[in-house]
Amino acid sequence: MVERSDRAPLLDWEEVPSAEKPGATPEKDRLSSPSNSRALGCTAPGFGWSTSPGGPRSVSDTDGGSAPPATSSTPTGTEAPCPDADEHPPDSGPGEVSLENRMVKWEEKDQIVSVFVVTFNTRSGNMLEWCLPRDMDLEGVEFKAIASGSHRVTTDFIYFRKGCYFGLACFANMAVESAVERGARMKSVGILSPSYTLLYRYMSFLEHQVRLQLQSPGHYSPLEAFYEDKRARLPPSGEAVVTACPANAWGATLNHSMHPEMKITHPAGCMSQFIRFFGEQIMVLWKLALLRRRILIFSPPPVGVVCYRVYCCCCLANISIPGVGVAVPEFRPFFYVNVADIGALENELAYVACTTEKIFEEKKDLYDVYVDNQNVKTYREGLKPLLRLSGADRDKYRKLTEQRQMLLYSQEENGDCVSSEEDLFILFFLEQNNRIFQTLSEVAGSPDPTLTQESVRAMGLDPHGDRLFLLHLLEIYGYDTLLVSDQLCCS
Repeated sequence: MVERSDRAPLLDWEEVPSAEKPGATPEKDRLSSPSNSRALGCTAPGFGWSTSPGGPRSVSDTDGGSAPPATSSTPTGTEAPCPDADEHPPDSGPGEVSLENRMVKWEEKDQIVSVFVVTFNTRSGNMLEWCLPRDMDLEGVEFKAIASGSHRVTTDFIYFRKGCYFGLACFANMAVESAVERGARMKSVGILSPSYTLLYRYMSFLEHQVRLQLQSPGHYSPLEAFYEDKRARLPPSGEAVVTACPANAWGATLNHSMHPEMKITHPAGCMSQFIRFFGEQIMVLWKLALLRRRILIFSPPPVGVVCYRVYCCCCLANISIPGVGVAVPEFRPFFYVNVADIGALENELAYVACTTEKIFEEKKDLYDVYVDNQNVKTYREGLKPLLRLSGADRDKYRKLTEQRQMLLYSQEENGDCVSSEEDLFILFFLEQNNRIFQTLSEVAGSPDPTLTQESVRAMGLDPHGDRLFLLHLLEIYGYDTLLVSDQLCCS
């Protein structure tokens, strides 16, 4: 079933969830996965920066859903790591309950660590009005939940990072006859979780609650009940980590029957709009993402659709070949950032983020690539040639467009409801990336480890126009034993 979405100009349809999860009560299903959910995230388990390791599935399952792509293989450092299987064993032995059933049960676990209300005060600016738990460190969340410039829009939603957690906040702006409030009342209701892939479950709830807070300020009982019902179970150590998927269940994630939640308002489900927005420039972003560059996207509010672009940029760098990319910087989605995040961004080697604050353009040491709407630019001399499209780039984009047209024709003429336009785009880049690294591995293992024009073409690259991109790729991914033929000269 398809219905119109009022979420954003680029997001023009959304899919209502199908059948209920096995064993779920109707009451719980309505709370955790409402049929009118403006979802963001995926049904695959996730925490930290990951969704599902190994990339998206190429074939839809019997439920018609498919797993979203991975943005990274494992989290780094101490930021919401996945506990060992010994510390968090599965609910029952493999002989009693199938691994797939355990995955379903794990997915339904609630992982909300905080709920809060942020308001705009005409004298003090953005303020944290209320929160649970009371002792949660929410310093700076008031500037993340209400983006700079939000007074120009009536509604919005914002994804952001707060320490080792991810947040989702729904913003609303209501006209009021009040001189004290200067004619407008602005609030956001938000939550924090260790995973952005689970936040979509509560989008509809947050949208409803922010409207209630505007109409009846100070009534927090629904939010209190929500937190008591959904709050995460912290481990005995008390550290800022949350019980996550058992380690021995990760392998089953790719084959798990995903429930087809709405797609188009999920960042992995708006890839087609993302590519249509950037056009051929998507090939430039693809290369920069694969090279693990720091990418900052600027756009005025509303910021929700721009948060989707952050996630889609990460999807361009998917690689499903085991062992490839383990030594390169992790490509992290920061979602919305403001001036309070400057310190955090200074220490990041690779990330994608978005902002509504124009001042970031002047902070040239914080990013490698600055995207102003559809204009991709860099101040790094060594990267400027990568902004030019090669002949192979145009060929790939043409093939991508042709495949999309064929899919749309098949859907219209044959009623093909199984194939997904989103899957087509995600798999296109996954297969392209795998093709590159498979060829590099084969050449590296050959008696003559030299990249020739033929081997470069086998990767789907231009021997002349992509030479600089290839040299960066070899350096970053550690293929330092490979030799580059003298025939690969700049055009």
